[in-house]
Amino acid sequence: MIQRDYLIVGTGIGGASVCESIRKYDKRGSVTLVGAEQMPPYNRWMLSKAFLRDKVPTMKKLPHLDAGWYDSNKIEARFGTMVTQFNIERRLAVLGNGETIEFNKACLAMGSKPVRPPVAGVNLGNVIYMRTIRDALALREMSSLEKAIVVVGGGLLACEVAASLRQMKFKVSMMHRNQYLLNRYLDPETGAWITGYFAKHGVTLLLGQSLNGFEGKTVLRNIQTKSGDRVAAGVAVIACGAEPNLDLVRNTPLSGPHGSPVTEYLETEEKGIFAVGDLAFYPDRIMGGVRRQTHWENAREQGLVAGAN
Repeated sequence: MIQRDYLIVGTGIGGASVCESIRKYDKRGSVTLVGAEQMPPYNRWMLSKAFLRDKVPTMKKLPHLDAGWYDSNKIEARFGTMVTQFNIERRLAVLGNGETIEFNKACLAMGSKPVRPPVAGVNLGNVIYMRTIRDALALREMSSLEKAIVVVGGGLLACEVAASLRQMKFKVSMMHRNQYLLNRYLDPETGAWITGYFAKHGVTLLLGQSLNGFEGKTVLRNIQTKSGDRVAAGVAVIACGAEPNLDLVRNTPLSGPHGSPVTEYLETEEKGIFAVGDLAFYPDRIMGGVRRQTHWENAREQGLVAGAN
């Protein structure tokens, strides 16, 4: 059995920031960072912007920290490794390869996962959920082969992807069930202006339309709306929101309906176990109430706070 002072589960910006903060206050404690992605923590927000648009994607710009930082700071980084079990009472984590890590403190930083619409055809080829480097690379390749691209959703990620694809001179449509884009963030007047801006720059808008399913034998050919319309599509990018990735701790006190409840110090009700970023359902001392945010900068700052504690 492996024994560690600190275990961080998740190799996004939240997990990386926890490691940075731990090393600021504790130079000697043993730290293991575990995550399913093969790459070291990277700037995920770039995927829908410059990384997608550049003629040649530059991998060097993506990493949050230099790859050698983890070794030089004596942090055991296990990329491409799943945590399959997390035992709160015994303070144990079981890895996909069968190894077990016993920890004193842990931080959950698994981030979020894309919402998969409950419709037929979600697993067809050319239906993409924009989350990882692999997703961005797949979208780049598929977009160059297909003529009609439909972005399903009208939030921030949907707008970023659609804007980038239009700058790449692709034919792009957006399907959104509301009457204007970014309706969760903007008042109707501003939302109408943004919507008009996208239309002016060549994005075909399918507003007030709800998704009913994807059609095709093995790869996508059409998107069906609940009104019965069929929209030709060679590629669909699904950006219908994200939900906290709490499968590892489902049915435990660490998993709530809105995320993992934490204190202002990012500690869960289980002493010594913290949660940050897209998982953390935290008290907002500025706006009041309790909330969860799926924003890169929020995960960054919360990771620094949790690591200090």
